[in-house]
Amino acid sequence: MDQGLTEAAFALVFPGMSVDDLLALREARDWRFFPAPDATRFDHLLSVAVLDAHLRTDGARSPRIAMADDSREGSAGVPEHEFTLPDGRVDLLNLLARFDAGASLVVSQFHETHPPLADFCRGLERLFLHGVQANIYLTPPGAQGFRTHFDTHDVFVLQIEGRKRWRVWDGEPLERPTRRTPWPGNMPPVGEPHEMILAPGDLLYIPRGVMHDAATLPGERSLHVTLGLLDPSWAQAIRSLVDELELSDSTLRESVPTWRIGEADLFEALAQRLGAMAKPEHAGRLTNLLLEQLSRDRQPLPARGLFAPLPEGALRLADGMHTHLAQTDDGAATLFWTGGTIELTPDQAGTLTALSAGAEPEDRDFVRKLWRLGLLEPV
Repeated sequence: MDQGLTEAAFALVFPGMSVDDLLALREARDWRFFPAPDATRFDHLLSVAVLDAHLRTDGARSPRIAMADDSREGSAGVPEHEFTLPDGRVDLLNLLARFDAGASLVVSQFHETHPPLADFCRGLERLFLHGVQANIYLTPPGAQGFRTHFDTHDVFVLQIEGRKRWRVWDGEPLERPTRRTPWPGNMPPVGEPHEMILAPGDLLYIPRGVMHDAATLPGERSLHVTLGLLDPSWAQAIRSLVDELELSDSTLRESVPTWRIGEADLFEALAQRLGAMAKPEHAGRLTNLLLEQLSRDRQPLPARGLFAPLPEGALRLADGMHTHLAQTDDGAATLFWTGGTIELTPDQAGTLTALSAGAEPEDRDFVRKLWRLGLLEPV
């Protein structure tokens, strides 16, 4: 497991668990409640004061800022014009009025704005090797934002302030939904719910497809972070691979003879093309595509600042930058990162491998280049 951000994030959320236990939890697809070992453990990640300050900046805009109120007829989502200005900026007076009337404040992808959450999510991304986002929910006393629903990705709920009553149902009424799966309307949950009260420091894991809802208690507000675990589906991965192979495989660029439908069976042609994709080298290409997607999708967090003299001493690959190395048989390699690719000689590949664990390399010119790109940080 990577050191630094990943180790810190894992220790914060899953004390006493092993990485294997955590991965088994996600693969089992069962929800689970983790009571707090320390009620203050998430305090450094977020607070109401942080949200108050953010709402007073030009960065507080729709659609990242939203509101929800289950007492509304129709959709629980509060129309944007009721709490934003025509240019999308928050209309703070109207937002506060809607909040006082019982609407929940929703701040999406706050990890892209708030450094503690950025580092926290980046640490989990380096563990899971897929995107992790942080959405914020602040609910006034005795209120509920969204009605009973399921999410299309796994989530971890981190209770920050106050208490909130959650109900979770067993099973998946619509198996393995994704963002492309249409919401079937007011789908009723099946069976009886499990009820629990989340207090500060508590954690709740809800796999995608599991029905749930949440509401505050009378006289108590609630602030929680929902971590969205954005792992790709097989369908998404295969689409990416087909798009990649189309550039080099002329058989995939051939026309489908629609004018022969009814005369010829397309099954054989389909089977040939699908079979041609199932090659060991294509599994390697798919691995690179998935890791490249992670690098492209996430904001880079370089260790260097505006003034960046190369420091003395040992260096390592920066925790805040997603990178992966694809080596060839002759020892050369390609470094994939947010900014693109860097072709490496065998000696440079060896230097980079040493830097992954922390080292004081001799090739200062190569190291200086990596430092300027934000790919290194002091050990």
